Amino acid sequence: MQSLVECVPNFSEGRDASKVEEIIQALLAGPDVYLLDREMDADHNRSVITLVGTREAIGEAALRGIGKAAELIDLNQHQGAHPRLGATDVVPFVPIHGVTIEDCIRIAEWVGEEAWRRFEVPTYLYEAAARTPERRSLENIRRGQFEGVREEVRTNPDRRPDFGPERPGLHPTAGATVVGARKFLIAYNINLAAPDVGLAKSIAKKIRASSGGFACVKAIGVDLKARNLAQVSMNLTDFETTSIGTIFDAVTREAARAGVSVEGSEIVGLIPRRAFEGAAVHYLKVESFDPGVILENRLASVLSAHKGGAAPGQQSSSLANLAQAFVDAVATDTPTPGGGSVSALAAALAAALGEMVCRLTLKKKVLADQYKKLRYELEQLERLRTSLMEGVDRDADSYQAVMRAMKLPKVTPAEREARSKAIEDASKCAALVPLGTAELAAATSRILELLRPITIPMAASDLNVALGLATSARAGAIENVRANLPCIQDREWVAAIESRLETATDA
Repeated sequence: MQSLVECVPNFSEGRDASKVEEIIQALLAGPDVYLLDREMDADHNRSVITLVGTREAIGEAALRGIGKAAELIDLNQHQGAHPRLGATDVVPFVPIHGVTIEDCIRIAEWVGEEAWRRFEVPTYLYEAAARTPERRSLENIRRGQFEGVREEVRTNPDRRPDFGPERPGLHPTAGATVVGARKFLIAYNINLAAPDVGLAKSIAKKIRASSGGFACVKAIGVDLKARNLAQVSMNLTDFETTSIGTIFDAVTREAARAGVSVEGSEIVGLIPRRAFEGAAVHYLKVESFDPGVILENRLASVLSAHKGGAAPGQQSSSLANLAQAFVDAVATDTPTPGGGSVSALAAALAAALGEMVCRLTLKKKVLADQYKKLRYELEQLERLRTSLMEGVDRDADSYQAVMRAMKLPKVTPAEREARSKAIEDASKCAALVPLGTAELAAATSRILELLRPITIPMAASDLNVALGLATSARAGAIENVRANLPCIQDREWVAAIESRLETATDA
């Protein structure tokens, strides 16, 4: 790719996994956009999705997410520990490769205007895209949250959105969205080993830049009711100015003065490798650290899956190593990656074989009259392969969400009710992901059949292999959908899924 832009939309939903999955599907519904990470937090009632895409594609992807969130999220019914102004609360664009911050500003301005024009969601511009100095800061725009801004915007011209109605107001359920361009930001939380939210707020005030603390640090104190802990929740807007190690030391020191220790720390989303250098994982007490949270590691993994790139002499060996790693992961005694991920990979391989046959045929002048059709089907297969490869990880993630819901406490009636709802929501998500795989596999099969009469005869066996893979992938994905339906009590929702399953089965 000649250009790469990161986009990290924050959505005001962190408890209903099926809604978050629908938003993610909308974000990824177009070409040249890839999912790097997702985070859901029930206490914050917020999800953070990390995408990367080309300069041309990333803005449209963000708009698809804004539109879907406006359909699914009603802020009048939303409660959570994290401040929020909109169903899609904030959409930052970050330059990664081949783009400048000025490019990201232009993307932000276009997305802000289009969000209002298409969905009637008013938008504010912040950080580098801000049109006034006071709006560079997200907290200034969001002060008062949805309920307060909804009232103040009617009478105070300084609070009016950059894009919105002539008669000032917010969207009745989706509020307003804040869109901007900025440097890479690290969302970093430190959990105190006590439920003293007053202490967390006091520490946040001491360390944040706006109160005279550390430069490039934003911080609030949050009550984590589900864990009976208090949290100092931070955004580090320039980790080279103030590092995570410096902040960890400062919070630990302030907590110790009150006789409280640090339970651990969390990274929300991704983090550049440079930000983690010099700070050992055990020193920071990062909970459940995985090398996959490193931006460069995840980015390299995602992009290599989509475009390859080994030197000719190394191709066979490197491909074998990639395949071996996945096969070894499937063979372990953990339930993920499982049948859903394998089905998605099988369908992706089917699409890839179809692409190969198209490219081989395009080299043959004898079939020049089919070039236009072949190029069109090749583009379709490329998009299908991209979506299917993303489904490999998404299927594993959705199953893990079900397992986490199963482990929730169930002693009191309230706990049992919350656990039941969490299982229902996670099971919906775990059914939607393989359903998407089944539908994509069916679409792949249809294209492969169309290729039979217009491609070179010597590649007929490759098409047959591809069709076999696509058929097996579709059947396997359907089995994974049905495995999750018994846990879902919403019969109307199940009926809609059964209808889609019939279409995928008959395709």
